[in-house]
Amino acid sequence: MKKTISIFPSQYGFFPYIFLVYLLMPIFYLTKETGGKQLIGYGMVLLFFITYRQLYCVSPQKKGFSYWLTVQLSIILIFCVLYDISFIFLGFFPANFIGFYRDRKKFQHGLISLVFVLLIPFVFYFIQSNLSQTASQIVRFLPFFIIMLMSPFGIRSMFRRIELEQQLDKANQHIKELVKREERTRIARDLHDTLGHTLSLLTLKSQLVQRIVTIDSERARKEAKEMEITSRAALKQARELVSDMKTATIAEELIHIQQILRAAEMTFQYDGDSDFSKVPPVTQNIVSMCIREAVTNIVKHSRATHCTISISQSDEKMSIMVKDDGMGIDQKKPFGNGLRGMKERLSLIDGALDVSTHNGAVLHITVPIVKKAERKEAMQ
Repeated sequence: MKKTISIFPSQYGFFPYIFLVYLLMPIFYLTKETGGKQLIGYGMVLLFFITYRQLYCVSPQKKGFSYWLTVQLSIILIFCVLYDISFIFLGFFPANFIGFYRDRKKFQHGLISLVFVLLIPFVFYFIQSNLSQTASQIVRFLPFFIIMLMSPFGIRSMFRRIELEQQLDKANQHIKELVKREERTRIARDLHDTLGHTLSLLTLKSQLVQRIVTIDSERARKEAKEMEITSRAALKQARELVSDMKTATIAEELIHIQQILRAAEMTFQYDGDSDFSKVPPVTQNIVSMCIREAVTNIVKHSRATHCTISISQSDEKMSIMVKDDGMGIDQKKPFGNGLRGMKERLSLIDGALDVSTHNGAVLHITVPIVKKAERKEAMQ
């Protein structure tokens, strides 16, 4: 690829080149001068152009930027005092660059320097001429003074807006990455919670088939058929999880749990409500996943023979208790992936998890219930 030669940084586009047109004005005024004063004037115009380029190339955070800006202001002051006061229009150049400052103190110092450079020529002009001439010149240049002094604020505001937009873009990109990461974590957790118990069920049934295949072949065939149905259901669950189409309800989950415990040759007792229509779908989905994980842990680790689930509801909260008659939980050990995942899920809906041992493991979940009317009022 061919390298293109550019005088100014490409991020500024064509804007810096347009401003070069205004350098024709001091060149025109210098054509009226003669001798060494004219040559020195052309030399200062060249130096002014160099400062103009360097101010685009040097970062405002570096000291070099302030040095080049000082040189530019000095050239304008010399032109206005020793040549012609009309050179004061060059003040638009440093006014533009003062707006580049991000630091407030540097911006204020630059603005004060600009005011100084704009006023000194008129003081000098006032000393050399009468009051009426000075007043007429002030009236002539006053609109341009106001624009020069306002332009640094406009430029600074523009760069601040661009900077905020860039920060917003970065923040949005970071949020997208976090969402992707959270989605991967959610899918992994859902696969663990949803398919974990299904695979546990298949393992239990396969062990049962191995035990009874020589004793009761007819029952072994039925169990094998149930394994096929369960495996197909697991495949369907995996597809639903990936497409995020599955929203579990508590009532459906209780039926599913009963099947798992029956396959594990454990007795099951449910106490509590059967109507969960007042519970929001998101809350039902998270509670269902937590109950499923709790039962999966009982089947895998508890060595229990009986499981009891009780659910009670009030206007403010829902209380779920899952209890077994197994070996209990060592509370000195940190939570495993299952319990840790439950806690993370419940935190999304301000739920609480408590685990204890009392003639077996006791898992207690408390979830606040937010009514639709309350949510609307909160949003308003």
